[in-house]
Order: sequence, then C-alpha cells, then structure tokens
Amino acid sequence: MGTTEKILPHYNYEDYCQWEGRWEIIDGFPFAMNLEYQPRHQLLATNIGAALGIALISQRFRELIVSQPVDYKITEHTVVQPDILIYKGKTDRAYLTTTPKLIVEITSPTSELKDRHTKFHLYENAGVQWFLLINPETEIVQVFELQDGQYVLKSEGHSFSFPFLLEEGCNIEIDFNEIW
Repeated sequence: MGTTEKILPHYNYEDYCQWEGRWEIIDGFPFAMNLEYQPRHQLLATNIGAALGIALISQRFRELIVSQPVDYKITEHTVVQPDILIYKGKTDRAYLTTTPKLIVEITSPTSELKDRHTKFHLYENAGVQWFLLINPETEIVQVFELQDGQYVLKSEGHSFSFPFLLEEGCNIEIDFNEIW
C-alpha cells in the first residue's frame, strides 16, 4: 500500500483580499475571525489602546502609532489582525509590513489556542519586541519580552504597572488595573 497525501488549499494575500468577512491566513491556511466581538473584549481593546496612546502622547513620541485592528502582512502567506499594535512610521498601503514594537491579543474561547501558541511563535519569529496576552475571563495580563530571539514572561497578573521601553527615548508605563 502507498501513502496517502493530503492536499490542502494554500492561500496568499491576493486571495485574502477577495474574501468577505474577517480572516487571517497563517502559512497559507485560512482562519475565520469572530465577527461578533463581545462587549468585554471591545471595552478592553478600547481601554488598553487608549492607555497606550495617552502614554505615547505624554512622552511626545509621535513616531510611534497605536492601531487597532490592522492587517499585519508578515509574508505573502501570513496576514494577521492583532487586536492592538504599536508600530513606527506611516504607511500608504492597506496593510502593515514593518515589524510592530508591541502587539496585544485579547483572547476569547475561540482564539485562545491560536493566540497563545500559533501567534505567540509567529510574533516571536517576526521579532516583535513586546507581546501582551489579555484574558478577559480570568482578567489576567501576561507581558512577554523578546530576549535573544525568544519570549520571556516578564510579568503576569491582574493589577500591576509595567514599563515598556519601546525604543531609545521612549519609555512608557501602563497601569493594567485601569483597563478593567
């Protein structure tokens, strides 16, 4: 008997642009995104986005931009939409290709595994300096920093402040107690 080879579809950014609804593709594999955000998810996204934006404004550091959500095109076959990200510079494209300084993913029951494992390693390999995982159900924030090519858990909890050195001259502090 011979081996059976499974042939799965493999998609790229051009395919992705034709789809209706919200999608991500990771290594050519499509992932449908939840179209009905829960109010709790939206509240957290708004609050953490505002906290990051206010912290950057208070530092008068206008080169860094807080965005939510935007297509982050890592490769032709990998396009994701983080809940929140901070990146440097402006783009005239419909997507971002530069590596963000910080990415926030707010987990849900349908995204937990993808966010905690697949995207964790994707962002780690892409060189994203800071990765935050926020679980709205447990109210736990995990802060990971990229060190020597791997994420290291720097802090975890419900109510704590954390300083982020985003680049030389831009050190912001976020009080996570304020996002709940």
